[in-house]
Amino acid sequence: MLESIRELMQPPPGMAFDFSQPAGEPALAPLDGVAWQVFANPVALFIGGVAAVLLELAEPAVRAGVWEHSSFRRDPVMRLRRTGFAAMMTVYGPRSAAEKLIARVVRMHGRVEGSTADGLAYRANDPDLLDWVHATAGFGFTEAYHVYIRRLSAAEKDAAFAEGRPAALLYGATGSPGSWLEWERMLAATAPRLQGSDTLDEFLQTMAAAPIAPAPLRRLQWLLVRAAVQILPEPVRSLPQLRRHGLRPGEATLVRALARSAALLPLGEMPPAQAARRLA
Repeated sequence: MLESIRELMQPPPGMAFDFSQPAGEPALAPLDGVAWQVFANPVALFIGGVAAVLLELAEPAVRAGVWEHSSFRRDPVMRLRRTGFAAMMTVYGPRSAAEKLIARVVRMHGRVEGSTADGLAYRANDPDLLDWVHATAGFGFTEAYHVYIRRLSAAEKDAAFAEGRPAALLYGATGSPGSWLEWERMLAATAPRLQGSDTLDEFLQTMAAAPIAPAPLRRLQWLLVRAAVQILPEPVRSLPQLRRHGLRPGEATLVRALARSAALLPLGEMPPAQAARRLA
């Protein structure tokens, strides 16, 4: 199961990249910062990523852009691998390569626009929408690590958001939160327009059925998806499509055991280990 999730951290086919080169070039995130710790754990990455997508799909304009213009429904595993690789690059990749990847994504997003079911126009590169996307990612990864792996101090939570700001600015998220308090303020301001939808149900079903883990371990995969639902903030966790999908009593202990076991796995040739050699 853990090896299956670790694969999401590896570059997808056709996107091979050596994080150990060029020697000495810094990353967008600081060496040995909070982000370096959080993203080195594949379980935190998986749970946090699912939580972030659920928060994105609760916002109508972001939901329309993500669900109508992405490959989640037809090839969720490859979409997850591409998203995971982009996250690895923004945290561990040499700055020059991360900037090129982000510029390519921004150009792709420039072609994404449309209208929600209620007739609200949206553009993927709208700074307000980008702010929410990057805020939810910062929350998801940080909270997953905090709840299931190691309790983070208030200063570490602030640092996790601050460390994500350089990448967020390159994406165009000029107002993304730089601290936990700023995240809470953004959540409070956004909460009135967050809503449930059939898309949330469809996403959960997709994540339950996606062949990420081998079939005998698919129940553990669904457990980690429900662990993501469990850490969602209100009012999203209480949406009709989500409120019955949290963890049952005692299951959080199993999730923590899986997550902490993942932290003991050798990093081998994973991006964090390669990046550490680049900056040694």
